[in-house]
Amino acid sequence: MTDKNKHAHPTLTGAEILWATLVGEGVTTVFGYPGGAILPAYDALRKFPIHHVLTRHEQGAAHMADGYARASGKVGVAIATSGPGATNLVTGIATAMLDSIPIVCITGQVSSKVLGSDAFQEIDITGITLPITKHNFVATRPEDVAPMIREAFQIAQSGRPGPVLVDITKDAQQGTTLFNFEEAAPAAFRPHPMLRAESTEMHRAIELMRASKKPVILAGHGIILSAAEREVLAFAERYQIPVATTLLGLGALPASHPLALGMMGMHGESWVNHAIQQADLLLAFGMRFDDRVTGNLASYAPNAKKIHIEIDPSEINKNVKVDVALIGDLKEVLRTMEPLIHDKSYQADTTKSTNNTTDWLREIRAMKGNAAVRDIINLPDNGHLYAAHVINDIWQEAKAAGRLDKTIIATDVGQHQMWEAQYFKHEDTRTLITSGGLGTMGFALPAAIGAKMARPDCDVWCIAGDGGFQMTAAELSTIQQEGIHINVAVINNGFLGMVRQWQEAFYDKNYACSPILSPDFVKLADAHGIPGAHVAERKYVTPTVTKAREGSTAFLINFSVEKEDGVYPMIAPGAALHEMVRRPNPLIETAEDE
Repeated sequence: MTDKNKHAHPTLTGAEILWATLVGEGVTTVFGYPGGAILPAYDALRKFPIHHVLTRHEQGAAHMADGYARASGKVGVAIATSGPGATNLVTGIATAMLDSIPIVCITGQVSSKVLGSDAFQEIDITGITLPITKHNFVATRPEDVAPMIREAFQIAQSGRPGPVLVDITKDAQQGTTLFNFEEAAPAAFRPHPMLRAESTEMHRAIELMRASKKPVILAGHGIILSAAEREVLAFAERYQIPVATTLLGLGALPASHPLALGMMGMHGESWVNHAIQQADLLLAFGMRFDDRVTGNLASYAPNAKKIHIEIDPSEINKNVKVDVALIGDLKEVLRTMEPLIHDKSYQADTTKSTNNTTDWLREIRAMKGNAAVRDIINLPDNGHLYAAHVINDIWQEAKAAGRLDKTIIATDVGQHQMWEAQYFKHEDTRTLITSGGLGTMGFALPAAIGAKMARPDCDVWCIAGDGGFQMTAAELSTIQQEGIHINVAVINNGFLGMVRQWQEAFYDKNYACSPILSPDFVKLADAHGIPGAHVAERKYVTPTVTKAREGSTAFLINFSVEKEDGVYPMIAPGAALHEMVRRPNPLIETAEDE
């Protein structure tokens, strides 16, 4: 090797190679917590232009990386030490896995010479995370670090995204080798051989579209992951097909669009679920027919033919048997399909309109009008503060300020999550950050931090229940240490709300262990150096929300809401999609009001 090449490819420690490779991959921010087995990496960090966010718990680091990825579309990076540091990442990794979020988690490991000896803080983290990662690696030599990190990034982002873990032994961090970023590149990604839109299947899909009178597009998270929002909107507009959305698909189509129906499923809008049940064609775009969407499979959309466009072949016919499967990236499939629909060389009856949905859209609008009278937002103010009112007013305030396109909501899991999905109308992609598949309590606050680091120009709200917020409330100090402006809305009803609702509906109101005592959240925020306010009446919601948004620092609002309110509609376990429990009308007050 010439002296010139030696200069071009310096000798670095494995720890330095880690950061140099991350820089090469475009990483500017990581979230982590130091410890013994990862200390060589932390020692080398000062030499590289990467901002490290010190979390208060490694679970928070994983959720921050997740929120960063969801808000930006880039890979989020979390870092932790061996043993308990690594295992504390597990819930965050599983959250990312079930929602197809590209994160790379880097863990320190004991030196290779003591692997398997039960050394201090040694744990087989790759064995533990095997079921909840797309792939994981163990680097035992400095030569392993760059190739494994680069391949981890490729795997995390390619195909159906997901988390990847790289475990690096301490001696691999301390040893030295030549660093060549380009030579460490993985082989070019090759899609699964099934990932093609086969012409026969494509034409079959077009035939079903032409024959349809009552089609519905089921818009899933895959639209956002594929960056196919424009293609889906153009497709829906061209053929005038109404669009129902999954929880993670919210924002893929502007909520105000005339073809946007709203959220489907267990707590979806009634007219949406009825439309799906009455449809003669379902076009599933980047969604996986999970149980919260379908209800009882035996009675799901009984009269509908089903076209499934999906990048992951394992999802085809897994839950719902479909008539046509188009396996591939959604954006590419739609771009391939569009000219074929109008190809005059195609031998089908091209004189026939693709579909005529005018009557169908009118029918759906009628169902929507009938349901609106039972909406809590349209009921008179009776002096009580309902969580739905809080969410609606946060949305109205952002809308009035012209900030809807710059407002990101990170929710926790439970009743408030469903109320957010129902009453905050998302107009833009990547503005709702929530745990869908795993349903992880404690997700909201750290995910909001990750989102703010990714998009500092946005107004970021953490909306959490009093239960979930307490799981990761320590991250308030991370907000303060980073000096970032995040608004926190605690929906405080004194219960683990969704647990209580299920106990009311299905367990004879046996509220076993669901009432929860909480600290004074405003005083707790103040202890972290963050101002806050209590709100118990609706007239104070909007001015307090405005104060929080217009301020220059983080702000926490404790909303004391109705204790025994429920999320409606609701589909009971085992019930069909259209068999919804509706909000009582007139609204039934709680026992305290009688």
